[in-house]
Amino acid sequence: MSFKTTTDEVLAGVDLHGKVAVVTGASAGLGVETTRALAAAGAQVVLAGRNSQRLAVAAASIRERVPDAQLEIGPLDLTSLASVRGFAAWYVGNHDRLHLLINNAGVMYTPFERTADGFELQFGTNHVGHFLLTCLLVPQLLADPPARVVNLSSGGHMTSDIVWDDVMYERRDYNKFTSYGQSKTANILFSYELDRRLGDRGVHAYAVHPGLIYTELGRYMTKDDMDELIAMASAAPSGGLPPAKSLEQGAATTVYAATAPELDAEGGTYLADCAVTDEHAPWARDPEAAVRLWTLTEDLIGERFDL
Repeated sequence: MSFKTTTDEVLAGVDLHGKVAVVTGASAGLGVETTRALAAAGAQVVLAGRNSQRLAVAAASIRERVPDAQLEIGPLDLTSLASVRGFAAWYVGNHDRLHLLINNAGVMYTPFERTADGFELQFGTNHVGHFLLTCLLVPQLLADPPARVVNLSSGGHMTSDIVWDDVMYERRDYNKFTSYGQSKTANILFSYELDRRLGDRGVHAYAVHPGLIYTELGRYMTKDDMDELIAMASAAPSGGLPPAKSLEQGAATTVYAATAPELDAEGGTYLADCAVTDEHAPWARDPEAAVRLWTLTEDLIGERFDL
C-alpha cells in the first residue's frame, strides 16, 4: 500500500456481499468513487446527499460500470439537524443493520455562513451533522458487528486546534482556512472518542486524510486563496503542497479504513496513504480534548448520547 494505491487494489479479493454501507456526499468526487468501489465488492450502498437528482445521476454512472450494483438513495442535508434526523429515521425504518458508515461529505474554505441551526458552516457541516448522524445510527452499527465508521479528515487540520472559547466565530474574525482546520481536527477527535466508546462492542472508527485531490470541494477557492494556501504549505515542515492524487487513489484510504482486517487493533487512529500514521497535530491526539468535544457537540445539538 502506498500513495499510488487505488480503491480496486485495496479491495482486490475482498467480498462485501451481505454488508450494508452508507456514504455521505455520494453525488460527486470521492463519494462516487467510494460508493462504486464498495458496490463492486458486493456491498449494498446507500448514497446520501442533498440533491436527489445528482444522486440519481451518480447511481446511474456507477451502474454503468457495476451493472449488478445494489444502490439506494437517501436525501441528507448535513447543514440541517432536522434533515439529519429525517435521514436517520428513514434508514432505521428500512434497515435493521449497518456495517460501514462513511462520513465523506464536507465543505471546504467557504465564505462565512451559518447552518440552519446557527452553527458556523464548516464546523456545522463537517463535524456536527456527521456527529448526530453517527450517533443516531449507532443501534444499527451495533446490530451486526463488526462495523466501522470512517470520518474524512484532512491534513488541513494542522491549521487549527478547536478554539474552545469561540468555536462558532462569534467574537473572532472569520478565517476560512482555520475554520476548515478546526472542523477537520474535530473529525479526528470524534473518531478517537467514538472508538473508545464502541470499540469493545465491535464498532471501530477511523479518521482518514485522503490527500490532495482536485474535486468540487475546492469550488469556493479563489486564486488569492490558492496563493495563500501554497504559502502556508511552503512554510510548513513538509515544504509545500503534496502531489495530487486521482479519485481512485484519493478514495483508497477510505475503503482501506473501512475494510482492512489488520485495522481491527488500530481503532481510533488517523490514516493516510492506506496506512496508520502519527503525522497529525498533537492537539488532534488529546484524549481529554476528544471527550470535551463530545460534550460540546452534545450541548450544541441539545441531546445526550451515552453510548
